[in-house]
Amino acid sequence: MNQFDHPNIQWHRVSPKFVMREVVTIIIGVLVWAAIAVALSFIPGMWWLMGAIPALLTAIPLTYVVQRTRAIGYALRQDDLLFRRGLFFSRLVAVPYGRLQMIDVRRGPIDRMLGLSALRTMTAAPMSQVLVPGLPEAEAEQLRDHLIRVAETRRAGL
Repeated sequence: MNQFDHPNIQWHRVSPKFVMREVVTIIIGVLVWAAIAVALSFIPGMWWLMGAIPALLTAIPLTYVVQRTRAIGYALRQDDLLFRRGLFFSRLVAVPYGRLQMIDVRRGPIDRMLGLSALRTMTAAPMSQVLVPGLPEAEAEQLRDHLIRVAETRRAGL
């Protein structure tokens, strides 16, 4: 057990609606590549494969979208924000509150339809940037406000 699997850390997960957002995004990608395959099918030869193969490859993530969504989470500790994501290539980031320089809430068109937001944090170090997707709008705004308050108190001593 590492320090991030400690039972005292309360991990918050993204909304179950985020699965639907990911499915819609994947389907849009598949449809774009399928349209390209259909357009290329009018050219004599096997040109339609140039769209069909990417369409198939784009559809593969549908098989593990639920597991990938469950792997996303964040935790608020005393001194930092933890963020984790990924199944095959996992990422775990600890961002000290005092290093936060910007906290942003984003909503794309699909997110707005589902009532979701993404919270993005930035620091001076590009590798410590965090994007927490799939948060309900109210939770994202509350988290943003909390992080701003905590970051301001931690920077005061700098």
